[in-house]
Amino acid sequence: MQGQTITTEIDNGVMTLTLNRPDRLNAFTRVMMDEMLAALDVADSDDAVRAIVVTGAGRGFCAGVDLDDPDAFTAAKLDPASTDAEAWDDPANRDMGGILALRLFNCLKPVIAAINGPSVGIGTTMQLPMGIRIASDKARFGFVFARRGIVPEAASSWFLPKIVGMSRALEWCYSGRVFGAEEALAGGLIRSIHSPDDLLPAAHAIAREIADNTAPVSIALTRQMMWRMAGADHPMRAHQIDSRAIVARSASADAAEGVASFLEKRTPVFPDRVSVEMPGFYPWWREPGWSVTSGSEAAR
Repeated sequence: MQGQTITTEIDNGVMTLTLNRPDRLNAFTRVMMDEMLAALDVADSDDAVRAIVVTGAGRGFCAGVDLDDPDAFTAAKLDPASTDAEAWDDPANRDMGGILALRLFNCLKPVIAAINGPSVGIGTTMQLPMGIRIASDKARFGFVFARRGIVPEAASSWFLPKIVGMSRALEWCYSGRVFGAEEALAGGLIRSIHSPDDLLPAAHAIAREIADNTAPVSIALTRQMMWRMAGADHPMRAHQIDSRAIVARSASADAAEGVASFLEKRTPVFPDRVSVEMPGFYPWWREPGWSVTSGSEAAR
């Protein structure tokens, strides 16, 4: 797929989504948001896609919001003091980064960020819900919001402390400074550092390990269980979902194949598909009485 601001390529079960405005260091626009949302919809609906790698064209990953985009700062129609939760669910009143972050949060496929160069603002916060992040030694990161007189967006106040801890998250956001890959690695923001030439091969190797050896329905469930249980007020809530998932998955054709392939010492060929064979209790967070959080419909 060749969009105005991104490209996507699907090869052997892996979708590579490339932010493609290299002349602007892949600065984020509303069109880019829309095209990324559409690409994620394609990935979720295509059972042939087993993992997604997100990277940037040229020397940058994403230089933040494009300040020349006339639609980038569309003002909400609400008074910020409004307590109308349903109105704040309306995309017209929500920040672009948060709309993308929640779509990534809801994605059924594992997402791997391959950060090839500088990223600041939304360029960094969009990485947080991607799950696995690796970086080039040329990568830079910056939660620069306070230096621009604004605050972190893209639900990063929820994601960032869970990934790096509260103290580190506050330090990076208080200072707003740009830092390198070594500091990002030490802080737990990224998994590993690679030379520029090795970055995409390393990302695809992670994707291949997932695609070649794991059950897609199990991966989709695991992804949602991990993220959604991060807000649970007691481990019993996670235990309840674990138990339901174990019962459902143990009776599946995937489980039979997993055991058979192990005993036969061969690579598994899992038959269940995410598009039609998610267990009946999914999505459990929409059930009446489910109260791990008070999250609104917008997060679903």
